[in-house]
Amino acid sequence: MSTPRIRKVTAQDVVPNRRRGGDIRVLLSPKTVKSTSGFMGELTLEPGEFVSEHRHPYSEEFLYVVRGSVLMRVEGEAVRLGPGDSLMVPINDRHRLENDGAEQAFAVFHLSPLAPRPELGHVDTEPLPNAGEAAPKVG
Repeated sequence: MSTPRIRKVTAQDVVPNRRRGGDIRVLLSPKTVKSTSGFMGELTLEPGEFVSEHRHPYSEEFLYVVRGSVLMRVEGEAVRLGPGDSLMVPINDRHRLENDGAEQAFAVFHLSPLAPRPELGHVDTEPLPNAGEAAPKVG
């Protein structure tokens, strides 16, 4: 039997990645739906949680905040984002996302284009809060 061309992915069926902080779930990716141009997911940050600083040498990152408030630092510049706000992180810019508010924050992200190989797509630039967890499989 062949794999369906169109595949629905449900967030609850995706194992959360907490390696870099928060609850990151890559939903649509080369691994899950055989995408060829990028990948998309969701991020939940509880108050005080953050996603450690990193950069993407080949991809732009698009972030859309659905609820809560977050502080995004891009190349050291702080930008506050609330519900309905969006931001693009340029290729190779260092960035870090923090929930410094009192309520849970929820955002959707997309990265494009894909790196030539999955292991080249992400470079950590600060220690990981949960370094002992396995790295995510996007590709």
